[in-house]
Amino acid sequence: MDLKERIREAINCASAENGSDTPDFILAEYLTDCLVAFDRATLARTMYYSADRAPVSEDTPNKVTCVKDVQ
Repeated sequence: MDLKERIREAINCASAENGSDTPDFILAEYLTDCLVAFDRATLARTMYYSADRAPVSEDTPNKVTCVKDVQ
């Protein structure tokens, strides 16, 4: 059983999907996607603060960009 399925079961067991009326498998997918995004963010942070980090180029996959407020 993978993590997504375990999260789905936990959501279902606790009836945590009732508040949003969203199926447990959709919420499990969302939460595992959040974990992947968090992993990417922490990796980007580690690379940023690392003294021997590799330079980020336009061709680097998953490049982190800053979005400024649009007025």
